[in-house]
Amino acid sequence: MAGAQSGAEDAVAAEDPRLVDDALLGCLLLVSRGHGAALTPDALLSGLPLENGKLTPSLVPRAARRAGLHGRVVSCALDRINPALLPAILLLDDERACVLAAWSDDRSEVEVVFPELGETTVTLPAAELAARYAGHAIYLRPGFRFDARAPGVRKTREGHWFWSVIAENRTLYRDVLLAAFMINVFAVAMPLFVMNVYDRVVPNHATDTLWALSIGVFVVVTADLVLRTMRGHFVDLAGSRIDVRLSSFIMERVLGLRMEARPTSAGSFAANLRAFESVRDFISSATVVAFIDLPFALLFLAVIGWISWQLLIPFAIGVVVLLVYAMTVQGRMHELSETTYRAGAQRNATLIEGLVGIETIKALGGESAIQRKWESSAALLARVGAQ
Repeated sequence: MAGAQSGAEDAVAAEDPRLVDDALLGCLLLVSRGHGAALTPDALLSGLPLENGKLTPSLVPRAARRAGLHGRVVSCALDRINPALLPAILLLDDERACVLAAWSDDRSEVEVVFPELGETTVTLPAAELAARYAGHAIYLRPGFRFDARAPGVRKTREGHWFWSVIAENRTLYRDVLLAAFMINVFAVAMPLFVMNVYDRVVPNHATDTLWALSIGVFVVVTADLVLRTMRGHFVDLAGSRIDVRLSSFIMERVLGLRMEARPTSAGSFAANLRAFESVRDFISSATVVAFIDLPFALLFLAVIGWISWQLLIPFAIGVVVLLVYAMTVQGRMHELSETTYRAGAQRNATLIEGLVGIETIKALGGESAIQRKWESSAALLARVGAQ
């Protein structure tokens, strides 16, 4: 038996040595072939951030998408695995894995496939497999695909590279929106408290009413502090998740560039990539909180109008002035932003190319030309920044 298993391992290793060392890769290939997707290991792994050259459980769904499969890592007991979703990949102890193919009728035995044995099915007692099971499974199911017999009649809508990632965190932003609503409602409590104290409590010397109002305001202020802390935490959490997804997506696209589409200047291209950090800073900054709080300004205006509608006139005039000013300078600001973007990219290109070719520059005496390009870009950035 041991000799047969060793022979099978040698056959697999001859095909691709990685299938013996990387159990998850072998299992993914087995499942993908079972669903009719015949891909090579290189096609599944190309561009993925492997650890020590091996596939990790968190990377399996990303690799599975290349085979047209939808994957999900779950944590559950062996007897809780849904039989309708088989075959599934099971994570075993000692960084091993296998494919759970089927259960017996009495669920006392299981049929599994080990990547070391190719596509050979092995029957094991369920208790033996449970002893080696690490508690995590990976479900893989094929997505529906139209073939050549059903051509599309319009362009397929794909998720936006930015907004689709934002949509994945919509539950967090929903909680942020709910917290913002409660915070803005609580903000109305303090002015109402002061108004009631001066109008009703002080003239009537209503000490008991003052105590009741004070306790209520204290509860509101405490809840406001807790909600503000939670809102900031949720915004930071969503920002970190979006940052990881966007940076992974951008780097994957960069490494997947075709050679004929490569950028003319590596330095300018690097500056363009670094500009995406401003998107990350915007997502996790207080600007997002300000945008969320902006609609609730109508709540304060409604309260002010309820007290006295004449007080709304200065706010209306201010809003009109700000809108007119913003529309007036929008075109100019767009032009300045584009100029700053291009000048920064050109300056970074000069820096990178100067560092990479410094020996050639010194040998040819080109220091003056590089210095002139650098100072010209810096001067342009300074002039644009002053405007």
